[in-house]
Amino acid sequence: MKGKTIVATGATSGIGEVAVLALAGLGARIVFIARDEARAQATLRKLEAKGPGLGHRMHFADLSSIAETRKAGAAIAMSEPRIDGLINNAGAMFADRRVTPEGLELTFALNHMAYFVLTEALREKLIASAPARIVSTSSTAHQGANLDFSDLQSAKGYSGFKVYGRSKLANILFTRELARRLAGTGVTANCLHPGFVATRFGHSAGGWTARVVPFLQAFAISPEKGADTIVHLASSPEVANTTGAYFVKRKIVAPSRAAQDDAAAKRLWEASEAIAQAQSQKEGAAG
Repeated sequence: MKGKTIVATGATSGIGEVAVLALAGLGARIVFIARDEARAQATLRKLEAKGPGLGHRMHFADLSSIAETRKAGAAIAMSEPRIDGLINNAGAMFADRRVTPEGLELTFALNHMAYFVLTEALREKLIASAPARIVSTSSTAHQGANLDFSDLQSAKGYSGFKVYGRSKLANILFTRELARRLAGTGVTANCLHPGFVATRFGHSAGGWTARVVPFLQAFAISPEKGADTIVHLASSPEVANTTGAYFVKRKIVAPSRAAQDDAAAKRLWEASEAIAQAQSQKEGAAG
C-alpha cells in the first residue's frame, strides 16, 4: 500500500478506525471524513503514529447531508493528485424515524445516500488513478429486507431494525450497479458483512435499541476481526480483479435474492441520482 491514498468514512471509531490504522501500517496515506473534531484529531494522531510522515488528512462533513457530502467529496477530488481506494463505512441505526434538514429519512440518508454521493464525487479521480478499489460496508441485516420504491423514506411505517436492513440491502444493490457501470475502467467495487462487532454502533440509536445493543455486544467479535475483510478488500492482490461481490470473512457469499435483483439495483441508482440532483437544484436556487 506504499504510495497509495485511501479515502474513508466512518474512520474515527470501531471497524473503520481499525481498518484505516491497519492500512496506514501497510504504508497507505489516509484521507478521512469526520463530523466530530475531537474524535477526528484523536484518529489523526493514531494514524500519524501508525504510519508516520505520510501526510494523513481529515475533512469535515455531516454525511447525512447530501450538500455537505458533495462538498467534502469535491474538496478531496480537487486536492488529491490520485485516489487509489474509497472505503464507504459510515452508518448508523435509529430507533425512531428522524428526518434530515434536506427532507430525507436519516438512515437512508446516512447509510445509503452518503455512499452514493461521495462515490460519485470521487468517481472520475478513482478512474484516473486506476487500478483503484471501492469498498462498502453492508451487513447480513439485509437478509429478509425489500425496498419499497414508493416509500424509500419509510414514511408509511418505521422500525429501526427493518429500515436499517433496507439500507444494508441498498448498499449491496448500489455495489452491483456501481460495478456494472465501472466495468472496463480498472476500478472495482465490492461490499461486505463485517460481522456483529463490539463498537459504538447503536449506542446513539435512541429508545430501547440503545439499551439493548450494548448488552448484545458482550457476545460480539472484536473490531479487529470486523475490520479484517475491509482491509483485505482494500489491499489484497487476491481480489484485485474481483468486482460486484459481497464478502463475509474474506469469502464471496451469495446475498439474499432481493440483493441479486439487477433491475432493482438499476432502479435504486436512478432514484438516488434523482434525489441528489433535486437537492443540487435546491442548493442552486437558494444560492
